[in-house]
Parts: sequence; C-alpha cells; structure tokens
Amino acid sequence: MSRIVYVKKGQKTNFVILDAGMTELIRPALYQAFHKIENLTNSSAIVEQIYDVVGPICESSDCFGKAVQLPKCSRGDLIAIRSAGAYGECMANQYNMRQPNKPVFFPE
Repeated sequence: MSRIVYVKKGQKTNFVILDAGMTELIRPALYQAFHKIENLTNSSAIVEQIYDVVGPICESSDCFGKAVQLPKCSRGDLIAIRSAGAYGECMANQYNMRQPNKPVFFPE
C-alpha cells in the first residue's frame, strides 16, 4: 500500500510518484517483476489514463510499472501494488540511507 505524493504530467508520459520506492519493493527494479497496480481511492472513476508508476528515489530503476492504465490519479490517492507478499517485504532495504516503510505524511 502506498499514497500518491505527486502526479507529474509530461509531454509524452504522465507519472504517478508514490511515497514508496524500491526501498519497499525492489523486485521490479532488480528483474522487472510484474505487480498489478490499482488506485483504491478512485477505483470507480470512468476516466482512465496511462501512467508510469514510480517511487520518490531519483533513480531510473525506481519504477513499479510503465504504461499502467489507472483511473485518473490525484495526490493522496491510495495505491495497491498487488502480489508483493512476504518475500517483497523481507527484501526491503535502506538504499541511499532511506528508511523503508516510512510513508509521507499527508495533512488533512
């Protein structure tokens, strides 16, 4: 589970930046493991867009999914990255001195 920190609209690619990164789930960065990604907050929205779903670490490999079709995303939306499991959790690390499982705080 993660929250959207920022939605960046590019000229060719839109990005959803999460408060989780490869420190929490490194499998996609290491060997392009596929995980279904869902927007739980806005799951019933009719309008869908294509996003690259990435983490906050400034590394090109900090990516959970490319060209993922999701309901229109907004800052603060709750995102589920499915099938990560206990194996994904035990691989969590402190890459670049970032503490794993420390979500960004969103004031109400």
